Amino acid sequence: MHRISAQAPLVRASVEADIPAIAAIYRHHVTTGLASFEETSPDLAELARRREAVLASGLPWLIAEDLDGKVVGYAYAALYRPRSAYRFTVEDSIYVALGMIGRGIGRSLLTALIAETTAVGYRQMIAVIEDSGNHASIALHRSSGFREAGRLRSVGFKFGRWVDSVLMQRALGPGDTVLPRDRPSRG
Repeated sequence: MHRISAQAPLVRASVEADIPAIAAIYRHHVTTGLASFEETSPDLAELARRREAVLASGLPWLIAEDLDGKVVGYAYAALYRPRSAYRFTVEDSIYVALGMIGRGIGRSLLTALIAETTAVGYRQMIAVIEDSGNHASIALHRSSGFREAGRLRSVGFKFGRWVDSVLMQRALGPGDTVLPRDRPSRG
């Protein structure tokens, strides 16, 4: 468990009982925003399956709780791509509850996610920000050491308009300055 300061949310590993709160947070982003290019919210069983797949790959799925113990955000790292040459690269996903953006929740989650993936030997983290107008996510990633690696123009079509994706990248640990072990350790 991680807490950056007394006011910061508690960041902990997710448990199955968190799935309804995860679903509520994600549903808001799917149905009202562009943080996800999904157009239909997955049900609880599908979100539980996705969480289990992340955990089975040895990667973290984290929860942020406020001081009252309410889930106010979540984040996870997944393998960037399935081919073996990408085995040292992960992609982050961060979602914060409605009305809670700007309170350090995303920063707390991303900080913990970077620490946990670095500790087990991953070397690069990719952020695929599904809206070039998502200035808060871009700023969060930039302030956490990510650099813009490119933009994919008009790759999504949601809410009746074309939407760009911003690709950002950050080295983890020594990055590409030294050769890695054969595979990242799996927790």
